[in-house]
Amino acid sequence: MSDATNYLENKMLDHLVGNATYTPGTLYLALATAVSDAEAGTFTEVSETGTAYARQSLAAANWDAAGTTTDGTVEINTNIQFPTATANYGTVTHAVITDSATYGGGNALIIKSLTSSKTIETGDTAVFNSSNLSISLA
Repeated sequence: MSDATNYLENKMLDHLVGNATYTPGTLYLALATAVSDAEAGTFTEVSETGTAYARQSLAAANWDAAGTTTDGTVEINTNIQFPTATANYGTVTHAVITDSATYGGGNALIIKSLTSSKTIETGDTAVFNSSNLSISLA
């Protein structure tokens, strides 16, 4: 099963067959405490109010080339660290890749369920270590 949302799948298909050009620009990693519909891209993002939470930028240099470890998959090759929580984030269940730095804004492109949920409390720092976040179109 693909990690891509319907929005991204449609954009990539239109790009592939020449109906439209699709270049999303800078990508951002968001944390979700719930996902109501992964294919539709609807999720509940960690609150930014009083928590120091902010989406983290993902540059092309943060990723290995597709197929480096598994065909149809890319994974991060650097640590991606969020700010230290100044209040509880709650229980994080999913990583979400979006096309916007703005909290709650943009389009969800990839919604990836975490292997195990993680409760982020005051003083904790959420980190995705190198090779511990992969996305797949397989």
